[in-house]
Amino acid sequence: MIVSTSHRVCTIKNIDFTDFFNVFLSGATIVFHVFSCLLGFIMIYPLLWLVASSFKSNDTMFKNTYSLLPESWGIIKNYNSGFASTAGYSFGHFFMNSAIVTVIGVVCTIFSFLLAAYAVSRVKFFGANFGFGCIIMTMMMPAQVMVVPQYIILKKLHLNDTLLAMILPWAFGGAFFVFLIVQYMRGIPKELDEAAMIDGCSKIGILFKILVPVVQPAIVSAAIFAFYWIWQDFFLPLIFVGSPKNYTIPLALNMYTDPNSCNNYGGLFAMSVISLLPVILVFIKFQKYLVEGIATDGIKG
Repeated sequence: MIVSTSHRVCTIKNIDFTDFFNVFLSGATIVFHVFSCLLGFIMIYPLLWLVASSFKSNDTMFKNTYSLLPESWGIIKNYNSGFASTAGYSFGHFFMNSAIVTVIGVVCTIFSFLLAAYAVSRVKFFGANFGFGCIIMTMMMPAQVMVVPQYIILKKLHLNDTLLAMILPWAFGGAFFVFLIVQYMRGIPKELDEAAMIDGCSKIGILFKILVPVVQPAIVSAAIFAFYWIWQDFFLPLIFVGSPKNYTIPLALNMYTDPNSCNNYGGLFAMSVISLLPVILVFIKFQKYLVEGIATDGIKG
């Protein structure tokens, strides 16, 4: 009888301890989710503020800076003034310039880094490792170092102040993209290349028919990075372009604020929201490829 009572007491104590532990875990989970939501709101607040400010009128925009709710609405005026003529051109003209530069730049970047990565990772030639090391070392060089020689070359070719001047610096790939694809290709068995060559496939055929479908996630990831970097680039267009007709979106947005005249902050915020739409849509559409391309490392033989 005593043993049975002791056993019951121990059982009750164990149940109480388990319940307490479950309550503690539940409380910790709630705190974690609350903290995560709070941190997420802090991170996304500048974007929310930008969107909310594009709805506010210019005279009330900075009265209550932290508020996301407009005191008076100015949506139609802001977006109309933003799309209207700036330096003789509408915002649609600048949007088209950015689209042309970005699309052609991304296509040229993909083609060039694919060739470079294939040569380094799959083709045997003298100095391949040394060449790849030189490519990696260029990642430690600031992009601004290359601006002066690039400007001199473009000026000698009479290509400065053109859309092509903003495309060519991106057209020959980049060390980061080459490194990403090389690491991916090195995980693919070379027996695939040998089997394709036995079937009569050329080296270019091996690249585009065998390797490209396998490394597609890495290619899409690199293309997304290239899209982001070219679309938001302000420095290169500022150096290589002087005529407003060739301005891209980052340079065009800069024209909405002029210290010598009035500042159209409503139009600036409205067009900033419009310029973010392609970036957000591209991320939503291809985010699974972005994660897969960075997380995986090719096929293991």
